[in-house]
Amino acid sequence: MTDIEDISAEKNWLNEERARTTVKNLLRRNIGAQYCVNRQEALNAILEMIPQGATVARGDSITVDQIGVIPELIKRQQNAVIDPFRWDADGYYLDTAEDRHQMHREAFLTDVFLSGTNAVTMDGKLVNIDGLGNRVSAIIFGPEKVIIAVGVNKIVRDVNEAMERIHQVAAPINARRHYLKHHYDKMGDLPCVRTGRCADCTHDWKICHYTVIIDGVSITEKGRINVVLVGEELGI
Repeated sequence: MTDIEDISAEKNWLNEERARTTVKNLLRRNIGAQYCVNRQEALNAILEMIPQGATVARGDSITVDQIGVIPELIKRQQNAVIDPFRWDADGYYLDTAEDRHQMHREAFLTDVFLSGTNAVTMDGKLVNIDGLGNRVSAIIFGPEKVIIAVGVNKIVRDVNEAMERIHQVAAPINARRHYLKHHYDKMGDLPCVRTGRCADCTHDWKICHYTVIIDGVSITEKGRINVVLVGEELGI
């Protein structure tokens, strides 16, 4: 019997079609890309791209956490891991601000950098806005290889839609996450944290300082950036 109220198959079909178009256009721009049906498949693909003995650093990424990459790297004991985003059970940093800053700097000399992205366009562009700039700068230059994990919910039509998504969805949720879960009390006064809407503010604790659009990779560094598109809703 057909369950006419269950449209999960139709949604999965549409997500995969959008993802495969995006993968094709990322490859056209010299960005490595592949589609994985779920987070387990994505985890396997990411681990396969990280050679034994490689030093791995990470940016702040809920998607990377949801896939479980860092715990698996630690478990397999083949790679040194630089992780400035270690929290205790209450959401407080395990490392001092000075130590975390040093880890951000060390990330530029690592073999592999793991990150998410705020949006990926169907014509193959990566769009991000950073508060500190450590994530976007390491994606652009430094680490030998960059692996970007992204859920299908972050696929957008073009850069304009990407910017709208970041300002009106990703940034407010991310800022509120830091305020509520990681005790950044000063962020509680951010307009987006209070109202859920971007006000293009100049608040000292805003998380939108550096806007980067990657619309391709030089032929000399073809495949340095590798996108793993996952057929699930992941991240912010």
